[in-house]
Amino acid sequence: MKKIKFIAIEQLLEMIENKENFKLVEVLKEEGYKEGHIPGAINIPVDNLKEMAPKQLEKTDAIVVYCASYQCHASTNAARILLDMGYNKVLDFKASKKGWVDAGFELEK
Repeated sequence: MKKIKFIAIEQLLEMIENKENFKLVEVLKEEGYKEGHIPGAINIPVDNLKEMAPKQLEKTDAIVVYCASYQCHASTNAARILLDMGYNKVLDFKASKKGWVDAGFELEK
């Protein structure tokens, strides 16, 4: 079984700042995404991942998934699903939306 890799906000900020090529994916339901998401994120709800991921993500993409907070398990579940589907470069931003906002960053609507 492939191991899930967690990243801290500093690593995500570094990836954004260095304009690294990666897909940022919010795995909450569409309503949560519309209320506000990390800038640049796309929305693929964890429940629709198996169906939607092949349409929006390449197996070679670096993918960072996130959900609502440390207590939310959707991003970890999504990372596991993506790894099982054959995506190899999957990172879980565990602090998620709450960590982003708590660090003083804005959400995009």
